[in-house]
Amino acid sequence: MNFPDGLLPATLLWTANILAVFILYLAVRTADWRLLKNETWQHVFLGSSATLILLWSIKAGIKPALDFHMLGATLLSLMFGWQFALMALSLVLLGITVFGMAGWESLGLNFMLMGIIPALFSYNFFRWVDRKLPNHFFIYVYVTSFASAALAITLCGIAAILVLSLFGVYTDHYLTQNYLPYFILMAWSEALLTGMAVTMMAVYRPEWLVTFSDKRYLDNED
Repeated sequence: MNFPDGLLPATLLWTANILAVFILYLAVRTADWRLLKNETWQHVFLGSSATLILLWSIKAGIKPALDFHMLGATLLSLMFGWQFALMALSLVLLGITVFGMAGWESLGLNFMLMGIIPALFSYNFFRWVDRKLPNHFFIYVYVTSFASAALAITLCGIAAILVLSLFGVYTDHYLTQNYLPYFILMAWSEALLTGMAVTMMAVYRPEWLVTFSDKRYLDNED
């Protein structure tokens, strides 16, 4: 999923860069910066970003752009909301790019695929579930974290495949036979990691989840 430089047309890369900067600008402008006044929250934000840099550096691949690693976008969206999740993911992507694991010209496209798409999907999926389904702890864990994480990374993989296919980098047959099936395994791993992390935080550190409320998800249980 980490696109290197020189693989895709420059027009696409620069268009993605401009769009990514615009969306990140919206996130910065609309974020609730009062949250950063809490020193503990600052440490959690920076610690989460640093942890994801390590997770993203642990990857496996077969050809350029055809690699796999955990995302953590759903977890960050539930912890911080979509604005701070995008900021954290931008720091993560910047970190792995500095270490040579992604291309500078492809920075915007990588951010779109591995940050913006999964983070916005996860947060909006959470809002949809919050409106449509009962406020129950198990719904929060299994639907808005476990299922959402699996869907988010699958969506990320499909988007990457569409880009590679549309611009003729690899054939459709090769992508569907040698790349897409592995996202089923990645989706399970992403869901398991996210579900476990959310459960632990909801039980022991609920203040680390801006989308979680003891009163709403626990006090309303029958």
